[in-house]
This record gives sequence, structure tokens and C-alpha cells, in this order.
Amino acid sequence: MDRVVAPSGGRIASSAAAGRAGRARTRRLAALVGLFVLCALPAAPANAERTRPATGSVHPPAGPPLYVSDYGNNRVVVLAADGSGQATLPFDGLVRPTGLAQDSSGALYAADTGNNRVVKLPPDGGEQSTVPTDGLSRPLGLAVDAEGSLYIADSFNDRVVKVSAGGGQTTVPTSGLLHPWGLALDSDGDLYVSDFVNDRVVRIAADGSGQSTVPVGGLSQPTGLALNAAGDLYVSDSGNNRVVRVAAADGGQSTVPTGGLSSPLGLTLDGCGFLYVADGFGNRVVRVREAGGDPSTLPAEDLNTPTGLSVPPATARPGRDGATPSCPSAPHPTPRRYAPSA
Repeated sequence: MDRVVAPSGGRIASSAAAGRAGRARTRRLAALVGLFVLCALPAAPANAERTRPATGSVHPPAGPPLYVSDYGNNRVVVLAADGSGQATLPFDGLVRPTGLAQDSSGALYAADTGNNRVVKLPPDGGEQSTVPTDGLSRPLGLAVDAEGSLYIADSFNDRVVKVSAGGGQTTVPTSGLLHPWGLALDSDGDLYVSDFVNDRVVRIAADGSGQSTVPVGGLSQPTGLALNAAGDLYVSDSGNNRVVRVAAADGGQSTVPTGGLSSPLGLTLDGCGFLYVADGFGNRVVRVREAGGDPSTLPAEDLNTPTGLSVPPATARPGRDGATPSCPSAPHPTPRRYAPSA
């Protein structure tokens, strides 16, 4: 390996290491430019009515409603499952909201990125509250586990934090993250993180055995993540304007046929066989069947850089008769772990 001597003192440096460091700085600069472009969007106040829709208007039996963080309009909207309407949720004071997540009760969390906080809206019509956290800087992706603990991609601090259901914040043990964005949890409690600047997705094992890189090829600035019941992983490959799927069964990678995306960001699955994509710079939400088929654009009004997506968990989806609606689907295979890449 070639080595050079620095002229200012006898320090020996590896030219290969210097090259790697230079490439890392270039990647980070490019990613930062992308993040700052997103953050530079005008923070115009939302002009939609800030009230909850009437009971039943966004909970038709056709399927669960979809929540969308409308980043450029500083609001969160809900789209009816049957395409019949849109309403703005009564969050107060949001500035550039991004990630969304819901717990088993139906409480909705939103990453209030411009205010460096996460806020929570209860499902019973009560007032919003601020999740007690310390030192967040540009929080992005969110996820909630089965115990009700909240995970936050604390992007500009290059970490993921966990706020337990009973209160108390800890930092999830990770290595080398640079602006983490999307988060997802599998049925075993393993946490998946899109490592935006490093062009990768990592998995942090719930059993404490450490971090591994999910073998996904060719990613550029990954953002949103979603996992289905089979363990298949979906990744918004924002720099390549596509969504990729990694099959749990064999690790095979494919591109989801979404068509014409422009910086896809958030992802979510509805449990009824549909994948939803926040097409950030396309100012729309795209829906596509997991099993394949032509994508469609959901009816929505005046979206400005939709960023985060969420549907209520099955336990928080009351039907009109109070029953929990179910979706017909084929049986899922037993989830499998991804093998770490070399």
C-alpha cells in the first residue's frame, strides 16, 4: 500500500484511507445538500380546516385511512380509504413534519422536524402533547414497538433514540450512522434503519447481538422503510427515484413497479396487500399492490412534499359497528432474518 509523508510533521497517512475519507466527505456533502434543500422549503401555514373529520367519514369499511405528513404545508392530513375525502388533523404549531407512527391504541406520533421535537395526538379527540425527549436535532423517522416504546431517528445527531412507554430516553447502540432517516421494526423486535448518507440499511438485533448491514445493492440516499408480515423489506431509494423490495425468503432484490417517482420518501403498508409511497417532489401519494399491478395516485388536495405515511394498526381500526375490520390475504410464511452483508 502506498504511503505518503505529510510535509508538516512526520505524520504518515495512507493514500487509500485519504481517498476513502474524501469520498465519504463528498457523499455526506451531497446528502446534506439534499437535506437542506428539503429544509429550505417555505414554511407556509396550512390553510386547511384544522378539525377532525366526522366519525365514519375517514373510517369506511373499505380499509384503513392513510395519514400523510404534508411537509411543505406544515400539517398532517388523513385520506379516506375509499378516496372520498381529505381532512387536516388538529396538530398545533407543526413546522416541516416528517415521520409518522401509531401505537396500538391509535395515538398518532409526528416528527415535528422544524421544532426538534415529537408530538403525540391521542385517538380520543384530546389535546396534543410533546413527547419528553432531550437534545433532538432534526428528528425524522419514527417507529413504535409492541410495548409502546417510541424510536426516533435523531438525524442531525447521527443516532436513534428510544423513549420507553413509561418514560425515559436511551440511545440505541449503533455504529457509524450518518443522518439516519427511516425506521421499521420486525416481528422479532429487530430495528431497521435507513442510513441516509452511507447509502445502506442496517439492522440492530433485539437480542443485543449487534448491528449488521442488510444486503441491498445500489442504494442512493435511502429514506422510508416498511416491513410486511412476511418480513419482506421495502426501501425508498430516493436518490434513484425508486422503491426496492428485499424478499425475506431468499434475499432477492427487485424494483417495485411504481413508475415516475421523484424523490420517494415515506412508505407504509396497510395490511390489505397495498404499499403506499410518499412521492416527495412529485407532491402525491402512490399506491401499488404488493403482489404486482399498475400503481395509482391517491386523490389528495394541494400536497407539498408529502414525507411521512402511516395507517392505524389493526388493533386500532374500529369499523362502523365497533368491530375491527379484516383484510383477506394469503397466509404469510414465517419471517426470516436477513443475512448480514460482507
